[in-house]
Amino acid sequence: MRDDLQELVDEVSRVLAAPATLEDAAFTLLAFCAHDDSGADPMDAVRTRSILTRGSAPETRRWFEDFGIAGATRPLRTPADPDAGILTRLVLPVRHDGRTRGYLWLLDGGRIDPDDDGDPALARAMDLAASAGVLLAGRPEDDQRRTLADALTGRPAARDQAARRLADRLSGDGAQVLVALAPGGGAAAPDWRLPAAGAVATVLDDGQVAVLVPLPSTDDLRPAGALTAASLAALPPGSAAGVSAVRRGTAELAAQWREARAAARVAGVVDRFAPVAHWAELGAWRAVTELDGPDPAVLPLLTDPVLTATAETFLDLAGSAARTAEALRVHRQTLYYRLGRITALTGLDLADGDDRLLLHVALRAARLGRLDHP
Repeated sequence: MRDDLQELVDEVSRVLAAPATLEDAAFTLLAFCAHDDSGADPMDAVRTRSILTRGSAPETRRWFEDFGIAGATRPLRTPADPDAGILTRLVLPVRHDGRTRGYLWLLDGGRIDPDDDGDPALARAMDLAASAGVLLAGRPEDDQRRTLADALTGRPAARDQAARRLADRLSGDGAQVLVALAPGGGAAAPDWRLPAAGAVATVLDDGQVAVLVPLPSTDDLRPAGALTAASLAALPPGSAAGVSAVRRGTAELAAQWREARAAARVAGVVDRFAPVAHWAELGAWRAVTELDGPDPAVLPLLTDPVLTATAETFLDLAGSAARTAEALRVHRQTLYYRLGRITALTGLDLADGDDRLLLHVALRAARLGRLDHP
């Protein structure tokens, strides 16, 4: 297929007399023609990065998508941005079966009128773009990965369109969950291969793997459990996973992804949830995952690991001095001394319900913060 795509790009470049590049719908570079930068058609920074890295940065993708290329059915022109080092481009949407499969980009210097329906060269190039669409549609695995990525992190219009395509795979309103896999040590998983049939997986920009898992029913999570166990076995030590709440259909995939990611974060720092946390079982940790970080009042306390652990244990055990002293294996008087130090450092009264709630939530937020900023 790669040779066929390269021939198509070379032919489009010849027909329109301009350097051409072919990318899929996720802006992954698939083929490009030779480019003599000394000629009339210079190369800009976007094309250079695309060729060197085989893709484009998320902000570059968003910039071009703002001009409506994802839904375009005919040629269109994107403007130049001299400050960003972006030249004007002629964009030929690569489509098949009513869907955008990719883009042919031409650095033509603005010479070609995308609205000239009488231009035989442009018509021939669009025929070639359609042929490229047929070839790209023949890559079901790659297409499903891009579709899932769009459904989770794309712009609203792209999310809705991708969710509808995934609904076909789930037979409409079939039960499903989303699983977030967070590789240990911040490692990425660029060569991820799905360990179970019937699911759809994609690797997102932050290195996390998202897996959409169809379920036999809303109360049968066995497929998600088996897939998660196999996945973690293939990932580096210290990896964690989160499982979203069960939904029917694909209308709330973005919300499910937030749940799955939040659950994976908790699994990474709370031993009783590790290595797999389910959103439905997180309890108060759900609210904590929505916080940006701990309350400033607890920052002085966080510099002392012993006092921090004492405060967490005391609060987890509902403020029972006897149970806390036993859990920490310290004398009751030692515990009272530490609690006094905690009050002095934070200014919070551990006998006050509101202050205890603030401290408890802040300490949990701090644990998640240590995961985000090791």
